[in-house]
Amino acid sequence: MARLLQDPSKLHPSEWYTANQVQRASTESQKSRSECMIAESWRLVDEIEKTTQKTQSDVNKKLEQRREEIKFWKQELDNKLEQIVHETEILLTFKNRLERALEGCKEPLVVAQKCLLYRQRRVGIDLVHDEVEQQLLKEVEVLEGIIALLGRTLEQTNEQIRRNRSAKYDLDMDLKDKFTALTIDDYCASLTNDTPHIIYADNAMKLEGNFVSPEDWIDFTNINVEKADKQRKNSLALKALIDGILSQIANDMRKQCEMVNNAFRNRVKEVKDAKHKLETLLAMVMDETASQEKNIAALKKAITDKEAPVKVAQTRLEARNHRPNVELCYDTVHSSLMTEVQEITKNIQRQDALAQAQTELKGLSRRQLSLEEEIKVKENTLYIDEVLCMQMRESVCINNY
Repeated sequence: MARLLQDPSKLHPSEWYTANQVQRASTESQKSRSECMIAESWRLVDEIEKTTQKTQSDVNKKLEQRREEIKFWKQELDNKLEQIVHETEILLTFKNRLERALEGCKEPLVVAQKCLLYRQRRVGIDLVHDEVEQQLLKEVEVLEGIIALLGRTLEQTNEQIRRNRSAKYDLDMDLKDKFTALTIDDYCASLTNDTPHIIYADNAMKLEGNFVSPEDWIDFTNINVEKADKQRKNSLALKALIDGILSQIANDMRKQCEMVNNAFRNRVKEVKDAKHKLETLLAMVMDETASQEKNIAALKKAITDKEAPVKVAQTRLEARNHRPNVELCYDTVHSSLMTEVQEITKNIQRQDALAQAQTELKGLSRRQLSLEEEIKVKENTLYIDEVLCMQMRESVCINNY
């Protein structure tokens, strides 16, 4: 009956004790695991904090190192840029010197060519390939050679200026990029954990774009620096070359110009001496011509003066030829008259002296004309050399460029 009255849903007390023990054990186990987890979490948090701080500190140091590295190369680039700009500016002044020198060669060349052209107007025996012409031809050759040399040097200078500007462009671009990179890294270095507006950037870890290695980065800048250095050294060498060329051509031009001027002075002196001698000869010829004219006049007068005596003698002979008979005697009178007529006739007939004198007078006239023509030739030569050429050459000024 008692069994029938017992509730079948009720548990045995032993089960209740067992259940309580299980709950306590489970709770204590859970609590123990939780405490371990909490301790592990604090340890992990502390470890992560230290690791994060260390990593961030390392990044900050590397960022600072990178900024210093960029500053170093930026300073190097700045120095090379300043040097190449300075050398280019100096090279531009050398280019101007070359252009002035090239322009300065034109007038002497034109003058030398005009002198050669003017001297083609010499005539007769004076149209000679003399020392002046040889020196003028050499001067033209020297000037044409100088002009060609200056032209080539000017082309070389323009090419060097172009290369300098190319090196400057590369330095400018590299400096611009480094300025941008330094600005970005300065911004990055200024960021802290408390900086406002810092954000998550999910795509920041993606290595997209043309990333280069640090070695390539240094090589790139080194190439620009070395290129600028090379062009600067080339500019220095070219400046020295231009200095030497400009100095040498000025000396060559002055030397040749003086050679031509000396040749002109000597030639003018020679021509003046020759002209003076010709004028002396002309004076002698004219004096001799006057003497010969007087001689011819005297000969003609002498011949004329003998006409009356011969007429008297012949008249006497004719009259005495009419003596009668024995009176027609070949006496001393008649003999003397015959001799007188013969002598006078013979002297009158001796006109070869007059003819010879007249021939000599013609010769003297021809000689006078020849000398006068030759003197005119010398006057023409002196006008060309002394007036046209030498006065024109006085305007030639050879400067140091």
